[in-house]
Amino acid sequence: MKRSIATALWLGLSASLVAASPLVAGEAGDMVFADRGPWSIEPDGLSWSVHVDGPDAAGFLHVEDGSVTLNEITDPSDNQPALQLTQETDSRTREIGPFPISGGDPVLTFFLEQTTRDIAKLTGGSPYYIRNRIKDALFRSGEISQDGSTATFHPFEDDPNAGQMKGFETLTLTFALDEDPEAPIRELQARTEGDEPGYIKRMVLQ
Repeated sequence: MKRSIATALWLGLSASLVAASPLVAGEAGDMVFADRGPWSIEPDGLSWSVHVDGPDAAGFLHVEDGSVTLNEITDPSDNQPALQLTQETDSRTREIGPFPISGGDPVLTFFLEQTTRDIAKLTGGSPYYIRNRIKDALFRSGEISQDGSTATFHPFEDDPNAGQMKGFETLTLTFALDEDPEAPIRELQARTEGDEPGYIKRMVLQ
C-alpha cells in the first residue's frame, strides 16, 4: 500500500509543530499512513472530538471537550486550495496550517506531534528522542486486528530508557480505520496502562 505524503508531513513538521496478529514490519504503518487525498470535505469541515487527560504538570493541557476540524481553504500565499486545522480546547481556539491538499493527513500529523509534546512535558524527556521512537514504531512495526479495522503500536516497549519514562513505557497508540483506506481515520488514541501517569489522548471522528 502506498504511503501518503503524511509521512513527509510528520517528518517535516515535527520540529515545529480484538485480538491482533502480527504483520510484516511496516505494514500496519502503511495502513495508518495510507494516501487519503484528495479529501472529500463537507462545507462545515470534518470534525474530531478531542479528550486529553493525565497528571497535573506545568504546560500540560487537559482537554475535557475539545475538537479538531479539518477544512479546505484558499492559501493566501498563492491562492491555491489547501487544508487547515482548527483546534478548539476548553479555553482557546487556534488555526494550524495551511497544509498541502493532496494526499497528506494533517489530523494524523497533529495527533502524533501533540502526543509527542505531551510525553515530553510529562516526563521531562527529549521530544526528539520521543518523536524518533514513535516514528520507528509507526514505520517499522505494529499490529493489525484480524478484521483489519484497528492498527496498534507500542513505541516504548523494551525501551532502554524505560526507567525514565515515568509510565509512558506502557504507551499504546491505536488507530481505528475505515474499510476504505482513503477514508479519514475514525479514531486516534494514545493511552498508558495503569494509574500512573494515567494519560489518554482520544480523537473520534464525528
